[in-house]
Parts: sequence; structure tokens; C-alpha cells
Amino acid sequence: MTEPVKVTVFGLGFVGLPLALSFAMRGCKVYGVDVNEELVAELKAGITHHLEAYHSTPIQKILKDQLAAGRFIPTTDASEALTNSDNFIVTVGIPVKDGRADYSHIEAVSKTIARGLKPNDLVLIRSTVVPGTTRNVIKPILEELSGLKADEDFYLAYSSERIAEGRAFEEFENMPTLVSGVDRASRDRAAKLLSIVTKADLIPCSSMEVVETAKVMENVSRDVNIAMVNEFARFTKALGIDIFEVIKAANTHTRVNLLLPGPGVGGYCIPNAFHYLAPKAEELGVNLSLTRIAREINEQVPERVVTMIKRNMTPELPPVVAVFGLAMKDYSNDDRISPAIRIVELLQREGITVQAFDPAVPTRYEFKKESMAEALEGAQGIVVLARQEGIDFHNYDLFRSKLIGERPFIVDTRNVYRREMVEAAGLVLETI
Repeated sequence: MTEPVKVTVFGLGFVGLPLALSFAMRGCKVYGVDVNEELVAELKAGITHHLEAYHSTPIQKILKDQLAAGRFIPTTDASEALTNSDNFIVTVGIPVKDGRADYSHIEAVSKTIARGLKPNDLVLIRSTVVPGTTRNVIKPILEELSGLKADEDFYLAYSSERIAEGRAFEEFENMPTLVSGVDRASRDRAAKLLSIVTKADLIPCSSMEVVETAKVMENVSRDVNIAMVNEFARFTKALGIDIFEVIKAANTHTRVNLLLPGPGVGGYCIPNAFHYLAPKAEELGVNLSLTRIAREINEQVPERVVTMIKRNMTPELPPVVAVFGLAMKDYSNDDRISPAIRIVELLQREGITVQAFDPAVPTRYEFKKESMAEALEGAQGIVVLARQEGIDFHNYDLFRSKLIGERPFIVDTRNVYRREMVEAAGLVLETI
């Protein structure tokens, strides 16, 4: 009987967990290592809050099945994984603090791997990083602490992840995947491992820096596109026409693909992308003026949303609003760098009480309510910041029974409402 491929995934977040389970579903023995003890305890109990599915099978069932089969072993202790695996995949992120990339997490996991690294092991980086990180930050740590040399004793490669949350299993399988290594042998070893899950093209690149840079540029391109439509939204609003209708019309051109405006840009990838390019650009003496301006435009959108909310409020009434959706995008449970959270913070700073409802986001907030009715109680209006299953956006009877004032309002940043329906229900609608 053939021994299963043994894989260890470091980081069990929005990328790492579905990736680990993707390998486990295909017969690999997978260790999942994370420093978050509460997260690991939940995973061992078969609990995850991710909104993922594979061929209509929810990730919760996949997790339980792979745990029961012994193919997925979540742990905070990397020692067994380092001893028993020969393929190590890193999905640990690089957070941005005060506009600067913080390497501490990826340096820590590199040190952990280095202390157990063996000859012929593969280290595959799948985190989004500052271009040059794998060669200039990770490689020296691995070599110094292990006493081994990349391209002689062990394999080192980089392959960007390109998944969209909510489609992780499908896109790990079907998204064309870029791969490169410190040498050709490393690239080929990584491609062989990735081919267990990835059925789409595995595209070899000449250097790890090419793949690292391509990944960051993919994210920056979306930031720039969104900044453009957020700016267009200001123009169309002043002109008195609907930005969503304009975008739909423009996108009928076969070479145009405008994204949609919203309350801002959130999540881990896109807001951080510019800050992954900026330090390297500064080092190289390159001015990234367009991408810098795009980032500034998107960072300013939450303030514009707050201005919209404030001008719809009646000063004589209690300053309370109901917020629907706290996630960084529609149909997500991810509230990292969420513009919705930023908007809540700005509203609270203005002395406005926020009562929020989001059944998908598991994070506990003092302003978060357990039901729509609680969120609506005594509020002057509704602010829609993310679509979610479980939010009845068109329950106008409930709205009328809970909202206060002569002109209760809806500020819609997600194109949920049609004006004629809202006005027929006796509410005022303002769109992004």
C-alpha cells in the first residue's frame, strides 16, 4: 500500500484551512499548525465559522469527515508535524502596521520550520508577501537555523494563492496557479505537490520574485479599479444618476470590466497590497503615485458614508442607527480590515449609537445584536454595509414597526434596494 503524501500547513485561516482540507480530501495526511489555541480547539471539535463549500458540501462536514478519517490533524505543536511531514506550506500573513509590513509572524513560522527542517523537505510559501521576501527574509532564516542549504539540501518555492473567500475549494482546484522556486528542482517539486489539488494549469515562472510581484499587482489592480468606481460614484451622485446602472451599461463593452463601489475596501488582501509594494518601490526609488492615490481614495470612503448617514438623521431624535452587515464584503464572515467596522467606529466617535446585525460574523462586539429586531429598535434608519444570508433586507413591516421618526431612512452601499419600493414603504433611500 502506497504511503500517503504528508503535508503540513502553517496557518489555519481563510486560506490555510480550506487548503489543508483540500489535500486531506485527496488522501494526504495533513497536519494543520496554528498558534491560536482557541481556533485549534474548535477545529479539533469539528467547528469552523468559514462560509465555504465543495460541490455543495459545507466545510463543516468536510472538516468532520477528514478529522474522523485521521487525514487532518489540527495542532498548536509543530514538532510532530515537522518530524512526520516532508512538505511544509506557509499561509501565514504579513500584517500592515502604520503603513509598514510586519514580518514578525512569517519570521516566526520560518524559524519553527527551520528547527525541524530535514534534507529533501519542501518549504512552499503561499502567503502574499513583499516582493523578495522568500529569497531575502525566509531563505536566510531557514538556512541559518537548519544548517541546510536551499537548492542543495532542501527545496524552497513560492506559489501565490488566488482564491476568493467563499470559493476556496473550487478555486484551489480550478484556478491557474503560478509557481517558481529557488531553483528549477524546487519549482518542479512544488508543482508536483500542488498538482494533487490543482487541476488547472500550473504556470512556471522564472523567479520567485515574478510570482510574488504578480500576486501583489493582482490585488493592487482591484484596489485601483474600485477606487476609480468609488470616484465615479461621487460624480454620478452629483449628476443625479445611479452608479450601478452606469457600471452595468459600461460593462456591456466586451473589453470593460468595472468593479462595484461600496462602503470601502476591506479584507486582508486588497487594503494591504499597496503597502507590500511601497517599501520595495521606495528602496528602488520608484514613485507609485497612482496606486498611492487609489489607496487614499478607498480609505476615505467610510468617512463619506458617515456623512451620508448624518445628513439623513433628525437632530431632535435619539442618535441611533441600525447597521446591517459587518463583514468586509458580501456573504462573508471575515471582518478583518472591514470598512463596516471603520464606519461603526466613526459613527460612535460622532456620538451616534450603533446597533448592528450580522449573523455570519462570529466576532463579538458590544454594538452587535442577536436579531434584526434588536438592531432596528429605536433607530432612525438603516445602513446596509454587507449582504448576508439571514438578513431579511425587505421586511418593511418590521422596519416600520421598529424605526422611529417621520422620515426613517435607508443608506444603501450595496445596491440592495430599488427606490420605488423603499419610498412606497414610507422610507427615504440614499445610495452610495
